[in-house]
Amino acid sequence: MAAPHVDMRGKRVLITGFTAGIGRAAARELAAMGAELVLVCRSADKGEATMRAIRGRVPDARLEMLVGDLGRQADIHRIAEAFLQSDRTLDVLFNNAGVIIDRRTTTGDGYETTFAVNHLGYFLLTHLLREPLRAAGGGRVVSTASDAHKFNRGRLRLDDLQSEQRYTAMRTYGASKLANILFTRELARREREHGVTANAFHPGFVASGFAHNNGTLARIVMTGLSPFARSSEKGAQTGVFLCTSPSVAQTTGEYFQDMKPRLPARAAQHDGDAARLWELSESLTGTAG
Repeated sequence: MAAPHVDMRGKRVLITGFTAGIGRAAARELAAMGAELVLVCRSADKGEATMRAIRGRVPDARLEMLVGDLGRQADIHRIAEAFLQSDRTLDVLFNNAGVIIDRRTTTGDGYETTFAVNHLGYFLLTHLLREPLRAAGGGRVVSTASDAHKFNRGRLRLDDLQSEQRYTAMRTYGASKLANILFTRELARREREHGVTANAFHPGFVASGFAHNNGTLARIVMTGLSPFARSSEKGAQTGVFLCTSPSVAQTTGEYFQDMKPRLPARAAQHDGDAARLWELSESLTGTAG
């Protein structure tokens, strides 16, 4: 069942990771609903090509692009500042950019890349855009998580968020997805008084180019499993639903799959870990206080 078509004219949505996979499918669907889209990507060339493709399907699409690497905190600040300078409200922030890498690497900031992009990128961008989300009245933060959070095998290792003690691609990726759910849980608690909701979702295993640029192992795994994957359009449905549906306008702190709330692993329900991860993330992004 597809996400219900909602009239999004007059609504503004910022999406990260929109040039492929579920981000691209979600952007196309939200454009068709009439939303004004602010699209964030790492490659200007890919971004321009994707916007042309969207306009090919939705000729009157209202699109603008901001370019930056969500693994670099300076770029995240620059992206947020470009939006803030326009003095606009933000109805929806759709945190979607992500990576999976077969060997441990670090960003220019010195953080392990998977954790930096998949969690700290979500955390910092949301923090910087919290005022326009609050000003929108009923602002929503939607974050792409995954049932891969179960790959972490237990609670989040708060003493090894950088995977310095042990690195495997799937466990580190799983830890970042667990962090997404814990972040959503704590964000929902903190923003409830401001009227901003926060929900995360599992898109299912999606046939996309997500892992194809992230190493040999990732390509092999994705290629081998692709016959069992769902389409990007199907994978995007729950994210689009959370961005648009009136039925979840007051729902917050939940984890969704196939447009229905479901319980994540027990480790993703630990409020103490969610609060501690928030504190550590503030320290790592310089946003404490």
